[in-house]
Parts: sequence; C-alpha cells; structure tokens
Amino acid sequence: MTPAHTAKPDRRPPYQHAADELRREIKAGRFKPGEQLPSYRELQERFGIASMTARSAVNVLREEGLVHTVQGRGTFVTDSPEVTAEITPDYLPPAWYLPSKRDEALAGVPGGQTIPAEALTEVLRSLRDEIRALSAEHQQLKQEFAELKAERQGTERE
Repeated sequence: MTPAHTAKPDRRPPYQHAADELRREIKAGRFKPGEQLPSYRELQERFGIASMTARSAVNVLREEGLVHTVQGRGTFVTDSPEVTAEITPDYLPPAWYLPSKRDEALAGVPGGQTIPAEALTEVLRSLRDEIRALSAEHQQLKQEFAELKAERQGTERE
C-alpha cells in the first residue's frame, strides 16, 4: 500500500496521484498491454481513496487512451497506448505530417492522393474501436482458456 503521507506534501488531488502512479506503472511495463488493472476496490485499498476517486483515476487514464473498460469484465491496458489515444475533434497533426508542396503537387497525379483530415480521423477512430474490441475478446478467450485448463486439471486429479 502506498503511504498516505510523505516527507514532502503532495498537493495533487488523490485521483491524480493514483492516475500518475498507475500511468508510471503502465509505461514501466508492470501492466502489459491487454492485462487487467486492479479492481476499483483494490485501488481504493492500495491508495487509501474512495470508490469515486478510484473511478476518477481510471477515467483519467481512459481519456488518455492508456486503458479501456469492458462492462462487467474490468479495465485493461490498451495494446498500444500511443496509437489508441483519444482523437479529439480539434486534433492538429504534427508539423512533419502536414502536406508538403510535393504532396500537394501529387494530389492531382493518379496514385497520389491527399486524405482529408476528417476522413483520417474517422479511420483512426474506427481502428481504435476495433482494437479495443479485439483486445476485450482476447481477454475473454484467455479467461475461458484458463477456466477450461483448471477444469481439465480438476478432472485429471479425480
């Protein structure tokens, strides 16, 4: 359990402290892509916080695209957090990604096309949603496999 007090007072809200700690652990590889995060109750006990505070911490990570929640199953680390980060309507691509004069010249040439930002954003959203669904399905299959394996081991012992 993380101590409630430290030598230097932490002025961050409790949910932010929990989110920062979980983010650090995800990036350090303690929680691997597709792996389930601890339950809200476990987060409450670990950080000494309320249920809604634990949910707020997970919401921060979800908004950053580091985790996704499957209703009735739990919260899981996304397969590639950098790629699946939430794309907002005001998203601006980095300068190196903006079309160059050469790209604009190729736009009129067969085979050279420029994709509108709205279409690209929609494609990325669609891919993100598909990755999340596949990750959830993968987790479910892993759980079913573990249950079948445990059941098989139980019948072999009898």
